[in-house]
Amino acid sequence: MDGEIRNYEKEILDYWAKEKIYKFDPKKKGKVYGIDTPPPTVSGDMHVGHAFSYSQQDFIARFRRMMGENVFYPFGTDDNGLPTERLVEKLNSIKSRNMPRGEFIDQCLWTLRKITPDFVQQWKNLGISADYDMFYSTIDKNSRKISQKSFIDLYKKGLIYKKDFPTIWCVECQTAIAQAELEDKEEKSLFLTLKFSAGGTDLPVSTTRPELLSACVAIFVNPKDKRYQWTKGKGNSSKLGQVKAKVPLFGWEVPIIADESADMKKGTGAMMVCSYGDKYDAEAIRRHNLVPKIIFNYDGTLNSGICKGMKIKDARKKIIDELRTKNLIVKEEPIVHALNVHDKCGTEIEFLPTEQWFIKILDKKKEWISLGKKIKWYPEYMRKRYESWVNGLDWDWTISRDRYFGIPIPVWECKSCGEIILPDERELPIDPTNIKITCPVCKAEAVGETKVLDTWATSSLTPQIISSLVGSKKIKIPHSLRAQAHEIIRTWTFYTIVKSYLHEKKLPWNNIMISGFVTLHGEKMSKSKGNVINPNDVMDKYGADALRFWASGSKLGENMDYREEDVLAGKKFITKLKNASNFVFMNLKDYKPKKPKKMEKIDELFLKIVNNCVFTATSRFEGYDYSKAKSNIDELFWKFFCDNYLEIAKWRVYNGSKQEKESAFYTLYQSLLTILKLIAPIMPFITEELYQKYYRKNEKDKSIHISKWPEYNKKQELAEGNWRELGWANRFFVFTDLISKVRSKKTEDKKPLNFPVVLTLDKKTYNSLKEFHQDLKNVTNAKEIKEGKEFKVEFVD
Repeated sequence: MDGEIRNYEKEILDYWAKEKIYKFDPKKKGKVYGIDTPPPTVSGDMHVGHAFSYSQQDFIARFRRMMGENVFYPFGTDDNGLPTERLVEKLNSIKSRNMPRGEFIDQCLWTLRKITPDFVQQWKNLGISADYDMFYSTIDKNSRKISQKSFIDLYKKGLIYKKDFPTIWCVECQTAIAQAELEDKEEKSLFLTLKFSAGGTDLPVSTTRPELLSACVAIFVNPKDKRYQWTKGKGNSSKLGQVKAKVPLFGWEVPIIADESADMKKGTGAMMVCSYGDKYDAEAIRRHNLVPKIIFNYDGTLNSGICKGMKIKDARKKIIDELRTKNLIVKEEPIVHALNVHDKCGTEIEFLPTEQWFIKILDKKKEWISLGKKIKWYPEYMRKRYESWVNGLDWDWTISRDRYFGIPIPVWECKSCGEIILPDERELPIDPTNIKITCPVCKAEAVGETKVLDTWATSSLTPQIISSLVGSKKIKIPHSLRAQAHEIIRTWTFYTIVKSYLHEKKLPWNNIMISGFVTLHGEKMSKSKGNVINPNDVMDKYGADALRFWASGSKLGENMDYREEDVLAGKKFITKLKNASNFVFMNLKDYKPKKPKKMEKIDELFLKIVNNCVFTATSRFEGYDYSKAKSNIDELFWKFFCDNYLEIAKWRVYNGSKQEKESAFYTLYQSLLTILKLIAPIMPFITEELYQKYYRKNEKDKSIHISKWPEYNKKQELAEGNWRELGWANRFFVFTDLISKVRSKKTEDKKPLNFPVVLTLDKKTYNSLKEFHQDLKNVTNAKEIKEGKEFKVEFVD
C-alpha cells in the first residue's frame, strides 16, 4: 500500500468536502448541466466495472464544471431490489421466506443504514465529483412516494393493468421478472426425438425438454409439410387436429394441429406444445384456445406424476431414464444451446400463470424508436442496440414482483366485487398491507396488494427523483446527460424513456453516453471464474488517479481489458508531473505571473502548440471523446513540454538575461497551469495537489476544479502551412526534430549529451529557424550553426 498516495488523496477529499467544491447552487446564474447518473446497487464493494464507467462520466462532469456550467450531479444508491435482499440474507445468515415480512424489511433497512456510508465512500475515494449532499436511495421516502405516484398516474390513464397470464418466472428467486431481466446462457443439453404415435403410426417428435411431457397439450405440424398431410384427417381441416397423438410414458392423447409456427427444418418438423415451455408455447396455447396443464410449482418442483416433488433438472434425468428403459427414444443428439436465464441469479426461467401488474408498451414501438432517435447517443452506434431491443419486444412490461423488500404497489382490491381502490396522493408513500379499508362500492373488506414494484419501475424515475431534490425551476426534464453501461440499455435506458414519455410527453435527457465493460485476458470478469479485480486494492497500491488514467484509455462504449501496465502508465504520469512541477517552481519561487512586454520567439511558438492542444482537447471533451483528449494532453505533456520545452528553456532559466528569463518564466508558469487544467478532469487528485502547492497563492479560485477551463486564443491560431512551407507549427516540429537527431547522434557515438557540436542545416531549414538559432545552440550545446546542403553533426574536440 502506498500510504503517501492515499494520505494526500484523503487530505484532498476532506478539502473538497469542507469547501463544498462540488455543491450545486440553484441560485447560480448560467446554464445548468444536469447528470442523471446510475445509482449503484448497494452490494458491499465497488467492482472494477463501476470504477471504469463512473470515472468516464466524471471526466465529463468535471470538464463541464470547469467550462463554467452549473453542474447538477446528485448521487444515489439502488437498494430496493433483489440484490439487496440477497446481500441482507448473506450478511445476516437469514432467509426472507423463513421469517415474517415486516421483520425481514426491518432487517433490510437496518443493514442498509449500516453498510451504505462505507459503500458510498468508495465513490468518493475514486474522485467522483457528485454533490453527495444531494443523496437519494431508491427505497427512501421520497423515492417511494414518486414511484407510487407514477403507478397511480399510469393506472388512471389506463396504461397499467392486472392479469392472470403466463409470466416469466424465476423459480430460484420465486418472483415474476420482466423480459429485460433475461440473459442468454449457453448450456450443454440433449436434443431428443421421442416416439409419439398417431392412428397406429409412429410420430417422432423432437424436444430439449422431456420433463414437460406431462404438460404436453398439442403437437404442431406445418400445413406445408408434406410429411404430415395425413394428420389433417377428414375435411382437410388445418385449424383443429382431426387425428390425435398419444403422449409417450403418459398415454393420453393430444390434438395434432396444423400451424405455420412449426419449423419444418428443425428436428422432425413436429413440435411439442407444452404449458409452458417458452413464450411461443404460451402464445400457441392462447391462439388455439387449448387448456393448459400446469405441472410446476412456483419453487420449480413438479406437482404431480412420477416426478412429483422433484426439481426440474432432477425430473429431466428421471424422465430420460424412463424413456430409455421403455425404448421410447428414437434419437439422442448432444447440443449446446442458449437458454433464457434470470440476470440476477443465472437460473433458467419458466413460464407460469400468475396474476401480475403490467404497463402497456407493446402498442408504442414506433414511438419508442422515434424517441430514441431524438436523443444524441455517444457513441452513435449504441442507438442500434436500443432499437434492436425495442423491435424484439414480445411482452408488456411486468412491473410487479413477488418479493418482500421493495416499494409496495399502492392498491387495494375488493375480493367481493373486484373494485380496485387507490390511495390519495397525500397518503403516499403507503403500504396497503398495513391498512384495512372498506370497499366504497360494496362495503366489503378490501385486501391490500402484497406484491412490490420491480426495481426498474422506480429506477426508471431517476430523472424525476433527482429533480425533486431541488426546489428550483432551473432543474427541468430533459436533463443534459444520462451516463450508463451498455448492458442496461434494455432496462434503464428504455424504461426511463418509457416513463418520461408516458408521464410528461418529454425526453428524459438530451444526451446519453454509454460505457463498455471490463475484461481480464479477454474474458468478462466473474467471481465464479476467479478473475475479478478489486478497484479498492488498485487504488491502495497506485492511487485513484492512476486507475482513472487507465479508465480514460478506452473509447466510449468499448470494452477494455484490465492491464496493470496501463495503471502503471498513470502512476508514471503522476511522478513525471510532480517532477516537472518541482523543477519549474524551484526556479519560480517568488514569481508573480505577468506577461512580459517582449516574448522570446521560441516561447511564443511553444505557447501556440499549447493553445492548439487546448482547442483539440476541448473539442474532444465536448464530443465526449475523453480518450482522444487524454492522448492529446499526454503528447503535449511528455513530448512537447518535458522532452523538449523544459530542455529548451533550461539554459535561459539559469543563464539568460532578465528579459529572457521573464519570457521563460511566464511560458513555464502558464503552460504548466494549462496542462494541469487539461488533465484535471481525468486526474483530479494530483492536479489539485500541485495547484494548491504552487498556484493557489497567485490564482483566485480555491480549487483547480472550479477554475476556468483554458480558453483557446484565436490570435494564436494554427496556420495551415505544411512541412515544405515550414509554417510556424512545422517550424517548432522541425526545431524539436533537430534536437532529437542531435541527441541520437551523440548517443550513437557514445558522447555525453552536453558534448559540444557544430551543426549544418540545409538552406531552407537554416533560414526558417534563424529566429531560434540561439535556443538551438543552447539546447544542443552547438558552438556554431552553419548553412549547407544537408543536415550534419560534427563533434568539437
